[in-house]
Formats: sequence, C-alpha cells, structure tokens
Amino acid sequence: MSAPTAIDADLLERGGVRLVVDGARATITLDRPDVLNAQTPSTWVALRTIGEQLGPDVRLVVVRGSGRAFSAGLDRRMFTGEPVDGEPGLAEITRRGPEEGAALIAEFQRGFSWLRDPSRVTIAAVHGHAIGAGFQLALACDFRVAADDVQFCMAETGLGLVPDLGGTQPLVRLVGYSRAADICLTGRRVGAEEAHRIGLANTVVPREDLDEAVDTLAAAVLRPLPGAVTETLALLASAADGAAEEEQLAAERTAQLRRLAELAALAGGR
Repeated sequence: MSAPTAIDADLLERGGVRLVVDGARATITLDRPDVLNAQTPSTWVALRTIGEQLGPDVRLVVVRGSGRAFSAGLDRRMFTGEPVDGEPGLAEITRRGPEEGAALIAEFQRGFSWLRDPSRVTIAAVHGHAIGAGFQLALACDFRVAADDVQFCMAETGLGLVPDLGGTQPLVRLVGYSRAADICLTGRRVGAEEAHRIGLANTVVPREDLDEAVDTLAAAVLRPLPGAVTETLALLASAADGAAEEEQLAAERTAQLRRLAELAALAGGR
C-alpha cells in the first residue's frame, strides 16, 4: 500500500495530508493532530491534487482525521494575519479584490468538490470535532460514518463569515432548510445521536469500532459493478437537486439503457 508516486510528497506534507492507495480504495488522512487537523490553503491544494491525480481504478475514497478529531476547521492563524508558511490568510483574500478573491476561493472549493463526483464513492470517517471546514469536508462525502464522540458545528456565521467550501447545498439536502438554518446561524454543536436522527450521519458507532464500520461499508459499496454505482449516484444527485419528475424519469431510462448495453457487452465477451 502506498501513495501514487505522481503526487508530490512535499505537497502532501505541507497540506498535512497522508494518502494510502490499496487497490480500488484510497484513504486520505488529515494529519496535523497537534492542532486537531486544522486546515490551511495547502490542505485544500493537496486535496485538490489528489482528486485530479487518482487513477480511474480507485473507486472509493475514505477521508479521516488522525488523533482526537476529524478536523477543527481553519488554522487559527488565518484569522489573525499571522503568516501561515507564506499561505494566504483571510485578509489576503480581501486585498486581492473581488475578482481575484473569488478566483482564489474557487480554487479552495475544488479541494472538496471532487469528492461529490459520482465517479467515486466517498466516505467520511468522522470522530471528535468536525467544525467549520471540517464539517464541510465531511458533508462533501457521500456517506458519513460517525463515532459516538462526534461534534459537528458550522462555526462560520459566529465569526462573521459564511460557509464557502461547498457545505451549504449538501447540508440542506441532508437535513432540510430549517434545520440547516438552525445549525448554521446558531453555531451549536450537533452530537452523534442528533446527527444520526436528522440524517447528518448514516450510522453512529463506538469510537473504537469506527474503522471496522468504515471497512464494512467500503466492502459493501465496492461490490456492485462500477458503472451501476456511478449511474445511481448521478441519478440520486439529480433527484436531490429537484429535477422535474419527467426529467428524472428520462434520466433513469437513459442510464438504464447504458447499463443494459454494458451488461450485454460483458455477456458477449465471455
């Protein structure tokens, strides 16, 4: 098991990220446990690069955190103006002006957005704090397997900011507008029991069972043919985004015809 050599090891280290690829599964670990896996722009560059360079044989990605937390959000130095190894803090985004600032945020967002691509199944293994950017990283994944010590929190509004790493749409998809507004505007902590009850977490397990639960889910979602998984995820995303009934039915027909054609080709090649 090893990270693909095409991905710069120094880039991963700067981002505080480890990558292990084992056949069809890749595991991404946020690895700054001394600061509860706080994220910097280099974290997002590393995540984006992984998404761009993982081979097509990787069908499943697990995202996890080392130490006591999944991720406690942004590195605090980004708020204070203190240099973060030469990386742009929040003040630098403003200094660049509206167009360049928006382009910079768009680059940050790409670190998370690839996790929603239906070409791969993505699982967040979440324990401890999942705050702000950490919460949004978990939301970017198809599944969230949570430990019983998890604490989800969208802290941005309390800091005078907004969630801007792609977290608003999946949050509303999962829990609805009213609950999403409550979670975002109050900045309160959502624990394991509530997360499971309202649909934030697919399942909740004791902390010591988290890895086993993720492995079990990973094995289950890798079992179907890749094309069936990709097509189904795309259909579900379309439905969640409010596709009209006739549009959704047409998408289902088209996807099924592609599946039947591939199955026929596989059968003919025996």
